[in-house]
Amino acid sequence: MNTTRILCFVIAALSSYAALVYRLSQVRRSWRENAYRTLVITLLLQCLTFTMGAVAMGSRSFLGVGNLAILVMHLSAVAFCVSAQIILLRWATADAATVRKTRYWLLTGIALNALLIALFFIADGPGRPATDFNTGSGRPLVLTYLLVFIVSQAVPCVTIFRQCGPYARMAGKASLRQALRLLSVAAVILFLYCLARTVNILTAAFGLDIGVWTVAPSVFSAAGIVTLSLSLTISSWGASAAKLLGWARSYRSYRALYPLWRDLYESSPDIALEPPGAAVSDLDYRLHRRVIEIRDGWRDLRPYIDRTANGAGRADSGASEESRQAFAEAAQIRQALYAKRTGTIPDDNKDAGDFDDRDTDNFTAEVAWLTKVASAYRRIDKAS
Repeated sequence: MNTTRILCFVIAALSSYAALVYRLSQVRRSWRENAYRTLVITLLLQCLTFTMGAVAMGSRSFLGVGNLAILVMHLSAVAFCVSAQIILLRWATADAATVRKTRYWLLTGIALNALLIALFFIADGPGRPATDFNTGSGRPLVLTYLLVFIVSQAVPCVTIFRQCGPYARMAGKASLRQALRLLSVAAVILFLYCLARTVNILTAAFGLDIGVWTVAPSVFSAAGIVTLSLSLTISSWGASAAKLLGWARSYRSYRALYPLWRDLYESSPDIALEPPGAAVSDLDYRLHRRVIEIRDGWRDLRPYIDRTANGAGRADSGASEESRQAFAEAAQIRQALYAKRTGTIPDDNKDAGDFDDRDTDNFTAEVAWLTKVASAYRRIDKAS
């Protein structure tokens, strides 16, 4: 179980430092923005929390004071939660109410940290075993200290979750809406951490052993911090990630259409605007050309497509109606290619009309449909 805790801690720490480094790389163009400075401070506090956690795991004392690393970790965690709440306020609005609420959270954070410091030293925190602050203790003052800390973490999780929904609906930028939705997910996960940690503290105080469930807070903490780190940075990399995913989808479609395009090109070489293998760097252009050339090749085959031919039966049992249609058209194309090679024109052919009433103006839908037909064509070809 200790190994699991350490692994979860390392994951959370790495995600925190990665988010901080990423945001610091934008310091030149964003430093004048208040929201950016608050965000950097939040990430610094997040990193400080896990740095002090690492110190506490490696040594009982810090600067010569026992358990001081644990106290600093808890204080920075409170400051981190307050800073995250302030970020949310500044993302949403920038009016006088925001300034007032920011002051309220700052004063609340200062009061909580002052209370934690007082409880820590009154409870003889420097002289207590580190396990009292990690797993819990039956001593009333230590128990009070731990519960105050948990409440200081849980309350911001609840307020952030409640505010993210309305703020996301108010946000004008899609990237900000994504960040707020992800932040709400992080708030839920971290609230689960607070619940699990409370269970650990109370069961330890009453001498109960819950076994492997004691690692649940570490798991929720790691998952929550990773999600939080993503939410605090997604506004700057979300658009680039979306473009990369779009490029990957286009590339998969481009490759999936190749077997169908290849056979149609061999049958009708004139459909290609450029010779195969021409160096064209723009994938969107290449995908558009491939779709157009497949449709042109399909048109050339119309005199050879037998209306009575039906390959829907080749689809898997239980396949959707669209999949059955894709197999039917793929089978007709394959049969038409053979008919064109042999010079056989069916009596009931498709030498008129469009492509079975498909919406060819919607390029995304067109690519998705042709990809289904190409997949069915490849399966029929392999089965033959």
